[in-house]
Amino acid sequence: MNLFNLFSEIEKVDPQAEERFLFSRRKLLKTTSVAAAATPVFVASVLNKAYADNSEIVSVLNFALLLEHLEAEFYEKGVMSGLPFNDRRGLFEEIAKHEKEHVAFLHAAIGSLGGTAIGKPMFDFTAGGMFPDPFMNYDVFLTLSQAFEDLGVRAYKGQAPKLASNRDILLAALKIHSVEARHAAEIRLVRGLRVWASEQETGGVPAAVYAGENNIYQHDGIDLISLTDKKLLEMMDGSQMPAERIVRESFDEPLTKEQVLAIASPFVKS
Repeated sequence: MNLFNLFSEIEKVDPQAEERFLFSRRKLLKTTSVAAAATPVFVASVLNKAYADNSEIVSVLNFALLLEHLEAEFYEKGVMSGLPFNDRRGLFEEIAKHEKEHVAFLHAAIGSLGGTAIGKPMFDFTAGGMFPDPFMNYDVFLTLSQAFEDLGVRAYKGQAPKLASNRDILLAALKIHSVEARHAAEIRLVRGLRVWASEQETGGVPAAVYAGENNIYQHDGIDLISLTDKKLLEMMDGSQMPAERIVRESFDEPLTKEQVLAIASPFVKS
């Protein structure tokens, strides 16, 4: 069996194959003898592992693409509406451009991995009437903007571990995640809220977006409260806040795919 010929033939139909094979072979060789690595069984394991990893990554990227389509259309409609953005118009136009860039990148990334990108769904930004007139009512628009941005941040965080087998894709996803977090902070500032997500300050956003943010345990059950000075901590404005609340707001928590879809589904028509 000529492994080089085999890989060469596969790369003709999959330009990204070499990178996946190299990564999978490195992992398997750590626990596989040289003799075993020359067998057809080993080669089959490499191929199966490489493409299994790829399939999961494509699924994650399509999940991200759904959310980016939602945000891109939301902001596009927003900046084209008659909403009174005033001196904030530039901010929302910039966010709209960012979201379009995210959509374009995810399409390209999915294609480069041999996957098929989902089409843009139809959206109902009223969520069946729960948020009436979002493109006529500025307060409703800002509420949804905050909800979508904070939801996106937690969604990327929840899926990041599934991208670990492809460091380039993981890095790109983290770059998007950090920009989404900055969007979220900007929107919260526009609304007169503190910039970090908190179950104590939802700003009228559905509570599910912030569910679990009050977690006081991190990494294998470490109790953060037990590590914190129990005295009241002074805030910058001179007021005081219990240490427990500070701890809860010092860490952002991920959401699962199922949790995110449950929140987003009322806005997706088809």
